Amino acid sequence: MKSTIEIVEVAPRDGLQNQPTILSPEDRAALVLRLVNAGARRVEAVSFVNPRRVPQMADAEEVMARLRGEGDLKAQGVRLIGLVLNARGFERAVAAGVDEVNYVVVASEAFNMRNQAATIADTMTAIAAAAAPAKTAGVGFGVTIGAAFGCPFEGEVAEAQVVAIAAELAAFGAEEIAIADTIGVADPVTVESRLAAVRAVAPGVRLRCHFHNTRNTGLANAYAAWRAGADTLDASVGGIGGCPFAPAATGNIPTEDTVYMLHRMGVKTGYDLQSLIETASWVGDKLGEPKLPAMLGRAGAFPKAA
Repeated sequence: MKSTIEIVEVAPRDGLQNQPTILSPEDRAALVLRLVNAGARRVEAVSFVNPRRVPQMADAEEVMARLRGEGDLKAQGVRLIGLVLNARGFERAVAAGVDEVNYVVVASEAFNMRNQAATIADTMTAIAAAAAPAKTAGVGFGVTIGAAFGCPFEGEVAEAQVVAIAAELAAFGAEEIAIADTIGVADPVTVESRLAAVRAVAPGVRLRCHFHNTRNTGLANAYAAWRAGADTLDASVGGIGGCPFAPAATGNIPTEDTVYMLHRMGVKTGYDLQSLIETASWVGDKLGEPKLPAMLGRAGAFPKAA
């Protein structure tokens, strides 16, 4: 088990995409910068999806322009990730200057159709077509397998289905595969089993895990992913987040709660807890939600000097 683990901060994208309050591009860029100051070195900053479907993610180009105008984040080792679902989104992301693109394919047909109006096969074809252009453009190329533990429309998702998708993605040249519990139904034993199965068919590909805390198992699953050797965890400051196309898909695991657990275990993350707590308070005020799901903002770190 590793003594360090990378945490990708997803609040500016997954955290905001389901919020009733729509933040301005200025505030969204400010959130990214606050997270960078708290220690984030990979941030899912924007989403290049149809703004009519997800208005919270409109003006991605403006957010990126503001971030690129705030000094050289690359010199600090910061990588900005843009979510894309199709060729048009990929073109926009590259033009806007992202460091990485993150595609999504959902592990169930019904949810994939709801999420991106395409079959799994069509989505996989689009992802395969993006591999070479991503390499040419010099941007990182990652893919998230959504609903990898369960689907709100089809129910259980078989491990074999997730493994088959992962094997194809590895063959396409995906540099990172994220296994996402989009609706928060995973358990620690299944997390360990699914990670091992994916690693077996995608050797050498970085493995990332994305957990929602819908049923209060998110931190337990994050712990299981660390035990299973995951390279990266996703988390969202304050625990904000959700999916607009999945019923009751509540927030992501909170970054500050996750960091607190890992630091107590002696696992380094590079984050500063107090800065995360302050950032959560700031974004909560912006969203009109003074009490966010994260517990650290209420209880504080321990010992207090931490």
